[in-house]
Amino acid sequence: MKKGIHPDYKKSTIICTTCGAEFESGSILSTVKVDTCSSCHPFFTGRQRFAQAAGRIDKFNQKYGIKE
Repeated sequence: MKKGIHPDYKKSTIICTTCGAEFESGSILSTVKVDTCSSCHPFFTGRQRFAQAAGRIDKFNQKYGIKE
């Protein structure tokens, strides 16, 4: 590798703007702000809403006469 052309890699603090969680990671920046983290994202927390998908499935089954 050439010397003097790479940025300094250091420990940085990642801050979630949604829930306020903070954790450490590595980056060239000292502080990184993210909109959603794994602590508050619906996919990771298991608090997803499937009401709309269930309605679509019921509508499809009703349209084509599929009985469960």
